[in-house]
Amino acid sequence: MPRAVYLLALGIFAMVTSEFVVAGLMPQMADGLGVTVPEIGYLITAFAVAMAAGGPFLTVAVMRLRPRTALLTLFAVFLAGNVLAATATTYGAMMAARIVTGVASQAFFGVSLSLCARLTRPEVRGRAIAVAMNGLMLGTLLGLPLSTLVGEHFGWRAAFWAISALALLAALCTAAGIPDVERSAESGGIRRELAVFKRRGLWLALLTSTFVIGATFSAFSYVNPVLTEVTGFSAGSVPLLLIAYGAATVVGNWVVGRLADRYPVRVLLCGLVLNAAFLAGFALTAHLPVPAVAFLLGVGLVGVTMNPAMVTRVQRAGNAGPLVNSIHSSFITLGIIIGSSVGGLAIDAYGLRSPLWLGAAMAVIGVVTLVPDLPRRGGTRRAEGAAERPTDAPELIAASSRP
Repeated sequence: MPRAVYLLALGIFAMVTSEFVVAGLMPQMADGLGVTVPEIGYLITAFAVAMAAGGPFLTVAVMRLRPRTALLTLFAVFLAGNVLAATATTYGAMMAARIVTGVASQAFFGVSLSLCARLTRPEVRGRAIAVAMNGLMLGTLLGLPLSTLVGEHFGWRAAFWAISALALLAALCTAAGIPDVERSAESGGIRRELAVFKRRGLWLALLTSTFVIGATFSAFSYVNPVLTEVTGFSAGSVPLLLIAYGAATVVGNWVVGRLADRYPVRVLLCGLVLNAAFLAGFALTAHLPVPAVAFLLGVGLVGVTMNPAMVTRVQRAGNAGPLVNSIHSSFITLGIIIGSSVGGLAIDAYGLRSPLWLGAAMAVIGVVTLVPDLPRRGGTRRAEGAAERPTDAPELIAASSRP
């Protein structure tokens, strides 16, 4: 695996940690900015909306740059937003900071996944994407609890300064360790990038990703009150359960990465079916601690861990260019917004178990979006396992392994 892939994972880890930090420090930030906890919650929504709506536009703005230069530019924008968050004295300044960092994070994902595809051979791209996406999994497993710990002991501003330092370290590693390759032919112009969106298969792949992630986050967004108010766990035990959930995502991401290159559609089908079963089982047994935890860990294994298969399918249906990857991330973020917001409305109407049922329903809808691409006799292996190698792949692979 090229060293550069691990450096991309470090950058993604910094971005994801920044995305999650507000969730762990809501009371402290509310006191520091003189607002209510629900108003701090709007900062999370603003970050997600900025990612989904603004990320592709910033991606277009950096498409004419070489990938390493684009990444460093996005690091600079992200750092500016994060420093603004650390020094914000008003709610308006903090809102602006979250919008800036959200837009930069989304564009960073798009450019990183595009470069990841260029730096690796077609037959190991799914595995490489899994390595890069470990930054996302570790952001959930380690980034959120560590930033929360820093904020609780040294103040919420210290958490943002710590993330700024982490992002600066990732930027320096990127400057030193990412090869300075030419722009991809797939990034030759906005018209060429937009042309692939005429393909029906690409839109189906994007919709599948929306429902995969929406199903997971409809449940995960409210797992804390479900575990405490329905299952009966103490508030102090929930962080340990979330760490176990995060560990399950790391394991699932590794397994999916091993299979995504050859069987992306079948992996997604199995993941969605299992996720629907786990979410339904969680809803039915939420009042029983042992099965509830077992089903929660099951969701961790087959939920967000579908990312390598999702990215592989989208890149083969469209291309591996940064705009396709950025818009794919927007559809993923849309799933988070739909799952969390509709899940909240469902709780008001039907109680705390309803987001779990909603997640199961979204997983079933995700299966429906896979139907046109389901394996068929005679040609299945070509459709799922084959991919065209870009003409510049040998040079890029060689460049990525130079010291």
